[in-house]
Amino acid sequence: MKNSLVKYCQIAGVSVLVALSTQISAKTIWSDYSVTYLKGNNYEVGDESRQVLTFEYASGTSWGDHFMFFDRLESDNGDVETYGEFTPRIKITDFDNAFVKSVYFAPSIEFGPETNYLIGLGSDLKMPGFNYFQLNAYVRNNGDGDSSFQTTLVWALPVGPFIYDGFLDYATGVDNTMFGDTEAQVNFTSQLKYDIAPVLSLDTKLFVGIEYVFWVNKFGIDGVDEKNANFLIRYHF
Repeated sequence: MKNSLVKYCQIAGVSVLVALSTQISAKTIWSDYSVTYLKGNNYEVGDESRQVLTFEYASGTSWGDHFMFFDRLESDNGDVETYGEFTPRIKITDFDNAFVKSVYFAPSIEFGPETNYLIGLGSDLKMPGFNYFQLNAYVRNNGDGDSSFQTTLVWALPVGPFIYDGFLDYATGVDNTMFGDTEAQVNFTSQLKYDIAPVLSLDTKLFVGIEYVFWVNKFGIDGVDEKNANFLIRYHF
């Protein structure tokens, strides 16, 4: 099992590097940078009160799209944590007038206490009223543990003057030799926000709103369920 995991990591790492080089050489069609500030008081695992500063970058290119973010989490007790993800998607094919609009090769890397590699397929789905609706499925390597599976749903929906967007992750449990067994987990994180930039005569977007996290078996820990509302400010530049 150990040798197969090492081989899997090597393949995943090469796949992500190829995807990254492809994205760099691709023609950029659109791009977006943003910084988000969050403040919440009901975190699980560690101090319950934290501030989070998030940098995000997303773009669409002639080869597909990619999304990356880095979180800087600072707890009231002084604990500090950094976490990030990089997810390029390389387009395989498009479909005309179909529910599935596009299919992608979708590797990903998670940067944190462990570095995890994911390989899978992504898709853009045609959902009426949504700005975008994506479904991605992965096989993932979990640091020192066995491989598992993850499904990720990402969406953005205008609701009157508000934007409601977020993601839903479902990941199967892992037999992890270092930290013990983990349970299947569901992370449903969404944001409801309003753009106040026009009121302030800004040329870019400035959102205020609420982020709500409902995370069942957080980090795969059995019975640790997070229900956490965060105050949100998000600036695009």
